[in-house]
Amino acid sequence: MQTNENKVALVSGANKGVGFQIAKALAENGYTVYAGSRDLQSGITAVAEMGGNAKAIQLDITNMHSVNNAVQTIESESGYLTLLVNNAAVSHVGKSGRTMEEVLGAQRASIVPIDDLKGVWETNVFATLAVTQAFLPLLRKAPSARIVTVSSSLGSLTINSNPHNPYRSAFDAAYGASKTALNGIFISLAIDLENTNIKVHLVSPGFTATALNNFQGTDTVEEGSREPIRVALAEDLPNGSFTGPTNSNGSDHTVPW
Repeated sequence: MQTNENKVALVSGANKGVGFQIAKALAENGYTVYAGSRDLQSGITAVAEMGGNAKAIQLDITNMHSVNNAVQTIESESGYLTLLVNNAAVSHVGKSGRTMEEVLGAQRASIVPIDDLKGVWETNVFATLAVTQAFLPLLRKAPSARIVTVSSSLGSLTINSNPHNPYRSAFDAAYGASKTALNGIFISLAIDLENTNIKVHLVSPGFTATALNNFQGTDTVEEGSREPIRVALAEDLPNGSFTGPTNSNGSDHTVPW
């Protein structure tokens, strides 16, 4: 097992919200943490609050030039990556300032503009996989590595196919279904990598009040970060796990697909 002194992590979207909390917890637990932020200055401000060995790094997951620069920076400074946390995501690409209900209403499958659908999926699905592929060579260089991707129980087909699910109407074609696609791709990745040094995990923070839902979630960011932090720090979870908060998924944290 690696020692705390030589564990290296990258967290995307780490300048605020759940990503910030994950990066802070990793730094407090001895990781060298690269806190990814689209705006570098926002990242610099964030790492000043994290303590430990946290470093800001410019990272726009939808821009491969930015992604490749981040890969080169981490390779030159650290040589490998122990943990990749895919946290960056968007809930919509339309008009800002709308309530969560307005966004969900506009993203129903029958009416969502296809360009809006593509915009959300570009970040949440395609860019997230592209970032992961770009960092795989550095993850392969670590003795033991993990990929933790922040998903959502909103993407669970099992949960949403249940007519008694009170949140069923929130399963929209843009954000909700993008998380379903994300789950599928990263299970595929877990199978692809199951005989390597890299394990793949998916985790739901629950209904957390963040910018993704116009801060209308029922859980604080600290509450919503508990399960992602647990998974990010754990080294013994089974490959291909999908877990969430115990208040909605039982004592074993498992979320149904």
